Amino acid sequence: MNHPRNNVRKSSTQLLLILIGITALLALSLFFSNANHVEFKVTTTSNIQHVPVYKCEIINKYPHDRNAFTQGLVFENNQLYEGTGLYGHSSLRKIQLETGTILKVRNLSDQYFGEGITVYQNKIIQLTWKNNVGFVYDKDDFHKIHEFHYPSEGWGITFDGEHLIMSDGTSTLHFIDPETFEEDHQIQIFSKEGPVKNLNELEYVKGEIYANVWQTNLIALISPTTGQVTGWIDVTELSNIENNNPTSMPNGIAYDPENDRLFVTGKLWSKIFEIELVLSEQTHVLD
Repeated sequence: MNHPRNNVRKSSTQLLLILIGITALLALSLFFSNANHVEFKVTTTSNIQHVPVYKCEIINKYPHDRNAFTQGLVFENNQLYEGTGLYGHSSLRKIQLETGTILKVRNLSDQYFGEGITVYQNKIIQLTWKNNVGFVYDKDDFHKIHEFHYPSEGWGITFDGEHLIMSDGTSTLHFIDPETFEEDHQIQIFSKEGPVKNLNELEYVKGEIYANVWQTNLIALISPTTGQVTGWIDVTELSNIENNNPTSMPNGIAYDPENDRLFVTGKLWSKIFEIELVLSEQTHVLD
């Protein structure tokens, strides 16, 4: 026989559980009814507007070694330096711009496929493709000072006044301390269409990173802080002039800050072009 007080306690417990359940349901209902009014700040490529596309106006043409598989180009103190690739043909060169004359050359061992170059102080830094090693040379006589290592492939490199910026063929750019060669940080490069892969030769121009996009006629203009592509340079007209063979493609950007001159060339091209950028009506460059 149940005692009446036990029944009262049981009823009170059941009532309490029911009230808790109702309260929980009301709270959930209120949350979901307000969910549509919550502002989520999410950055997606769909938020990015179309960016300007530029064509090239040719200002000057300079001779270039048609046998040079250009992987890096840099202009500093009225001197042009070039890094070339291919196993057994890789080199570092000092070139007279006006004549194309090779003033100095250092050939790499056959085991190395030379890649991008940049100038840092009185030194030239050159990457290799798959050997995970870069070389530091004296800028004047090209003797090797030392070497450094990195875990990825080496493609392009430039200097922004503080960091070395290195590409590895992906959509990632690595910012590296020029003294220790330790990575400081990295950014992902993206456009309205999504990540921009195959970033190759690099040049730092007026606060932006210019990057050849491998197997295209495009140079991406990149914000070094956000990684967003802020514009494109379409060099198709130049590429058509230099349409020698399937491996002849745009690669090589150099900037002369003293005279505000921009130079571009390509692998196995016969010319280095000094160009000015002309705004195009084109708004879409990537499929």
